[in-house]
Amino acid sequence: MEVVIADEDTLALLAADTIERLLRTEAAPVLGLATGSSPLRIYDELTRRHAEAALSFTHAQAFMLDEYVGIADDHPQRYRNVIDTAIATRVDFPDGAVHGPDGSADDLAAAAADYERMIAEAGGIDLQILGIGTDGHIAFNEPGSSLASRTRVKTLTRQTRADNARFFDDDIDRVPNHCLTQGLGTIMEARHLVLIAVGGNKAEAVHQMVEGPISAMWPATVLQLHPHVTVLVDDQAASRLQLGDYYRHAYENKPEWQNF
Repeated sequence: MEVVIADEDTLALLAADTIERLLRTEAAPVLGLATGSSPLRIYDELTRRHAEAALSFTHAQAFMLDEYVGIADDHPQRYRNVIDTAIATRVDFPDGAVHGPDGSADDLAAAAADYERMIAEAGGIDLQILGIGTDGHIAFNEPGSSLASRTRVKTLTRQTRADNARFFDDDIDRVPNHCLTQGLGTIMEARHLVLIAVGGNKAEAVHQMVEGPISAMWPATVLQLHPHVTVLVDDQAASRLQLGDYYRHAYENKPEWQNF
């Protein structure tokens, strides 16, 4: 696990560099897209590079991490609409190249199985963007989630719904109770995980993820078992890290040949 501590703009540039390298070197790259506020600067930078530096997504596919259950198809906070607004319609993904779990399906278990199959048929995800919740969840794998879980229905915690209420006019009662989410086992099959976290409210979750024991109580700690994880955090999100000075030193002395 590589931990990079920098300002938010620098973090977005580093993530975009890694995604651009993938897009320019792989014939059929598969991206994993996350919602939330943390990845937005990454998407803005990729959009800029698409417009100004001919960065193309025409040969790529993308898979979303999760989707609310029981939310109208035209709701602005439906995650498919959020991803369309943030990145998918701003670049040149082909029609049908961006996929998300079907939170409106009559048979949610079947929809979850279908989504797992789609990811596998695409060859798996090359690079997965991740955020982290204040309680350590990634995607919507809440505390207590199985570390081997697959795409499935999950009930959101009150904490997660409270954190997301800002997207629903600060009304927690308008935040759905359920979602379809990639499981921790699904996420761990991506070849490169890039997690970005900014702000002091993420500091404890970041500390537990990087330096704490592996536990279902802090689901993101499973990332310690992945062979290729890049954790991008600002000073506030890194404020609880006991080895913060070492992570800074390691990044400053990173070999030139070593990419993320």
